[in-house]
Amino acid sequence: MRILVVEDDRKVAGFIEQGLKEEGHVVDLAGDGEEGTTLAHVYDYDVILLDVVMPKKNGFQVAQELRREGRNIPILMLTSRDATEDVVRGLDSGADDYLPKPFRFDELLARVRALVRRGGAERMETLRFGPITMERLKHTAAVGDRMLDVTPKEFQLLEYFLLHPDEVVRRTTLLEKAWDMHFDPESNVVDVHVGNLRRKLKDAAGEQLIQTVRGVGFTLRRNGRGE
Repeated sequence: MRILVVEDDRKVAGFIEQGLKEEGHVVDLAGDGEEGTTLAHVYDYDVILLDVVMPKKNGFQVAQELRREGRNIPILMLTSRDATEDVVRGLDSGADDYLPKPFRFDELLARVRALVRRGGAERMETLRFGPITMERLKHTAAVGDRMLDVTPKEFQLLEYFLLHPDEVVRRTTLLEKAWDMHFDPESNVVDVHVGNLRRKLKDAAGEQLIQTVRGVGFTLRRNGRGE
């Protein structure tokens, strides 16, 4: 998943970022409400972790703005303000859940998973295409009865392909989905990881499931003529 953390406390933001990356997620950081709002407009996030007391725009304002625009990204508010009126205000502003500081990381992770489960069809727990089955919350993927041994980046790439089967996916899109916003767009890292994933799928399935579309990107397709 790609997760936006909007938090002005660098120590807290770093703690969250490290934990989420160790779980295999892509994480973008914003140090104030304005930057968080901008990133939420630019990228397609699975979840936003949103502090309340921040410079420029507070968390209530960010949540209200995103909801007014019709953006249904799950929002988890993180704050030391745990008074009942603040919890109510946060939920009324558009947050889906509220976690007071200090918190344990395993509780944060459980809340994120719960938000994803409630997030609708686009956030289905199980994805399938042909012989491939992915359990998103368990972070497992299989071809038939054979479990795939994939890296966290390969898992993220496969997840995006499974969400967009038979579509041509551009390299720049995959770079955005599986790497953070500061990654060099001129790198060949996408081709390397897709190549590794493609070989693993072919070994397990006996057919080429990820195919190259010359000059554009890749597609997850059965019985096609790609490379």
